[in-house]
Amino acid sequence: MRLNHAFVAAVLMLLLTGGRGFAHCQIPCGIYDDATRFTLMSEHVTTLEKSMKQIVELSKDPAANANQLIRWVTNKDEHANQLTEIVTYYFLAQRVKAPAKDAGDAAQKSYVKKLELLHGIIVGAMKAKQTTDLAQIETLRTLIHDFEDVYTGEQGHSH
Repeated sequence: MRLNHAFVAAVLMLLLTGGRGFAHCQIPCGIYDDATRFTLMSEHVTTLEKSMKQIVELSKDPAANANQLIRWVTNKDEHANQLTEIVTYYFLAQRVKAPAKDAGDAAQKSYVKKLELLHGIIVGAMKAKQTTDLAQIETLRTLIHDFEDVYTGEQGHSH
């Protein structure tokens, strides 16, 4: 029995990349769970907050806490990246659709508002990677809350 080389390569790719988590698939699977994405975004922000607090605390004695400091900084970066992945791969790439040309001014304004909020979340996640300033956490929470209100209000989904 001869194995198809393309099939074997595809299976190997799945096995080798299976451990990497993405916010959502990039194929048109049609499986969406907006509420879960908002919950995950919130959890990532809470983890960013805890990471920042731990970094500040451990920085009081950096020589004694060097390993833990590195781990918390890495954790903070990973969660900021995961937040950005949800925004880009789930909402921007799949869920937020540009309105039809004849959709009217309200639809155009709503679309622009969603894009502004999502862009703000991406920038906020980037800034959270660069600092331990907890003001970034409040900014992210506000942006996510505002986006959820705009998004779910139009989608007819409950919070």
